[in-house]
Amino acid sequence: MTQAPARPIKAVAFDAYATLFDVYCMEALAEEYFPGQGKALTVLWRQKQIEYTRVRSMCSQFRTFWEVTRDALIFAARALQLDLNDYRRQHLMNQYACLRPFPENLATLQALKAMGLPLAILSNGTHSMLDIAVKYNDMKDLFDHILSADSVQKFKTSPEVYQLAVDAFQLPASDILFVSSNAWDACAGTWFGFTTFWVNRNQQPDEMLDITPSATGALLSDVLTYVRGLHA
Repeated sequence: MTQAPARPIKAVAFDAYATLFDVYCMEALAEEYFPGQGKALTVLWRQKQIEYTRVRSMCSQFRTFWEVTRDALIFAARALQLDLNDYRRQHLMNQYACLRPFPENLATLQALKAMGLPLAILSNGTHSMLDIAVKYNDMKDLFDHILSADSVQKFKTSPEVYQLAVDAFQLPASDILFVSSNAWDACAGTWFGFTTFWVNRNQQPDEMLDITPSATGALLSDVLTYVRGLHA
């Protein structure tokens, strides 16, 4: 882990997809429909999903994250020449709404909540998608705020999205720990002014962006260790 800042943080905001909820758990269902292509579909689907959010933000052509996710799935299936009929598309999308968390996540969130820290989700996901995910995974009572990019009609890494956490917590950005498993998201959050934590689950190298997150760990539970160190 990198060196901690000098002062404790006062709130924690979490990215949702790939941080709290495992987007790659979709591979099993994709493999059932498309034997031998489940992993390829899941990876390309995710890549196009993020690409489309960036293009739409840059060009002021907003569509909801649900729509972007659907469009990315359709593209990925076409690119891989897979027969994505209406039933398969709808079933894959429905399962995306109910993604499971990583194994250590629930206990980590409960421990942070027990420390008295206010918690939030700060996500590209729609309010509906996020509400379904937290209820499905028994996380509803853990978050003080569920913040959606829908509110500003832009996606990360637009500063307007990160500002949602500042406004919700009524705190300076540096007093908020922003946690993401997406390195680009953690770096952009650092530029914005958050204290940041990158959950580097796949041991990826640092991004070449002339900025690094405030701290890094391999699991969400490392966030708890980091926060406890700040408050010691």
